[in-house]
Amino acid sequence: MKKDFILPDIGEGIVECEIVEWLVKEGDRITEDQPVCDVMTDKALVQIPAVYDGVVTKLYYAKGDIAKVHAPLFEMDTEGAAPVVATPSAPAQTQAAVTSGKQLEDFILPDIGEGIVECEIVEWLIKEGDVLAEDQPVCDVMTDKALVQIPAKYAGKVVKLHYAKGEIAKVHSPLFQQEIAGSTATAPTAVATQVAAPVCAQRAATSASAGNGKALASPAVRRLARELNVDLSLVPGSGDKGRVYKEDVKAYAHGDAKAVTAPAKAPVNAVVAPVVSSSGGSRVEPIKGIKAAMARQMQDSVSTIPHFTYCEEIDLTELIALRGQLKDQYAKQGIKLTLMPFFMKAMSLAIKQFPIMNSQVNSDCTELTYFDDHNIGIAVDSKVGLLVPNIKGCQNKSIVQIAQELTRLTDAAREGRVSPAELKGGTITISNIGAIGGTVATPIINKPEVAIVALGKTQLLPRFNAKGEVEARSLMQISWSGDHRVIDGGTIARFTNLWKSYLEQPSSMLLSMV
Repeated sequence: MKKDFILPDIGEGIVECEIVEWLVKEGDRITEDQPVCDVMTDKALVQIPAVYDGVVTKLYYAKGDIAKVHAPLFEMDTEGAAPVVATPSAPAQTQAAVTSGKQLEDFILPDIGEGIVECEIVEWLIKEGDVLAEDQPVCDVMTDKALVQIPAKYAGKVVKLHYAKGEIAKVHSPLFQQEIAGSTATAPTAVATQVAAPVCAQRAATSASAGNGKALASPAVRRLARELNVDLSLVPGSGDKGRVYKEDVKAYAHGDAKAVTAPAKAPVNAVVAPVVSSSGGSRVEPIKGIKAAMARQMQDSVSTIPHFTYCEEIDLTELIALRGQLKDQYAKQGIKLTLMPFFMKAMSLAIKQFPIMNSQVNSDCTELTYFDDHNIGIAVDSKVGLLVPNIKGCQNKSIVQIAQELTRLTDAAREGRVSPAELKGGTITISNIGAIGGTVATPIINKPEVAIVALGKTQLLPRFNAKGEVEARSLMQISWSGDHRVIDGGTIARFTNLWKSYLEQPSSMLLSMV
C-alpha cells in the first residue's frame, strides 16, 4: 500500500524548511526511526526520521528545495513490511475489522502537541472488557512537554489494549481496539483483514513476552538489539517492570551493564529493597519526557545567552500585613490570596515603564520584539518535572483575578495537566524557589525571554529604622538573571527599584492600578 509521509511539525512557528540532504533514494528500503533527510529551518539543522518500515517510491523534493510542514515529503510503499510496522502505518479507516457480526475499530492516537510523535503510557484508566462512553478518559500519556489525558472518541466496549503501561506509543498509530456500540457489521474488506491481523498478532506476542521470561521491549529496541547482535533476554532493563530501552541495549553492548543470569526479570521493588546488601553498583535511568525537554532547554539557554545576575533585598513587612488583613475575606469566596499575585501585578506595573524586560531577541541578535501582553510565567515543581505555565495578560487583570488564575494553573501544573497553550507564550518568568528553601539563586533564563527572577525565602531579620532603632522586618532576597545582549545592569537595577517600591509600599501599587 502506497502512502505519503507527511512532514511533521519541527518547531514552533516553523512552516517550511530547506532540504539540505537526502539520506535515502527512491527504491531504498527503510525502517522505523531511520533518518531519511536533513532539513534546515531558520533556527537549526533538523534530521527527519521515518515513522514506518517500507520502500521509498518517490521523493517529492530535490536537494535545495523548500518543503512545507504538514505537506507530503516522500511516498513509500508499506506492503510487505514486517508486522511491527503494520500498527503505525495503517490509517484510521483501515483499522476496522469484523468479528462475529460486530464492528471492531482501532482508536488512533491523535496529535497531542506540535512536533510530538510519540508518548509514554503513564496509566490506563480502562481495562479490556470495559464499556466506554464517548469522551470518557481512557489513559494518561506523557510527552516531553506535559501529562495529557486521552478521551474516547466513540462509545463501545474495549477489546484490546495495544500497549502496556510504560510503553511508548506512536502518534497516528492504534492505541486500543474497541467494539463500536450499536454497530452492525458487513463483510470485511481485504485491506482491513490484512491490516488488523498483524496488529493483533504482533501485540499479542509483545504482551506474552512480558510474562514468559523474555525481554519486555519495543520493536525499535528489538531491532537495535539485532543490529548489535545482543540477546535481549540478557539485558537488564531500567524501565518499569524491567522494560528494556535503547540505552540499556547500548550499555550492554559496550560492556557497561551486567548480564541477567535468570531468564525472568527481577521485580522493580527487589532493586529498591534487596535481600542481600551490596555496594559499588550503579544503575542507568533514561532522561525522558519533561525532564529531557527541560535539559535541552536549559542547555540551549546557557550556551546561547550571556547571563548576568543582579540581587536585591525587599522588605515585605507592610505587604505581609496587608495580605493578612485580606486573606480570610477572600478565602470565604474560595480565593487563595498568597503574596505571588502581588509580585506579579507589581511586576506588570513596572514593565510598563521598562518594556525591554518584556521583550525577546531573535537568534542572530538583530531584532528585538516588544510584547504588549505581560504573560508572566511561574516555575512549578510538578510531579512530572519543572513546568512553567504563564498567566496571560497580567496588565489587564486585577490582583484577585491573577490570584484565581494562579491557583488554577499551579494546581494543574503540580499534577502535570496544564495544556500546551498554557506553557507557551510567556514573556518573563518568576521562580519561587524560596517556597522550598534558600535565599539566593542564579536562575537560568527561560529562552527566548530576556529575564527571570528567583524569589528567596522570607526571613524575619533585624534592621535599623529611620530613628536608628533596631526592629524585626520580613525580608526577602531576590535574584535576577538577565540577557546581557539587550539588558544592562543599570536597566535591571532601575526596574528592580520600581518593582521593589510597589512591593514595599503596597498603597503606591494600588494607586498605580488605573
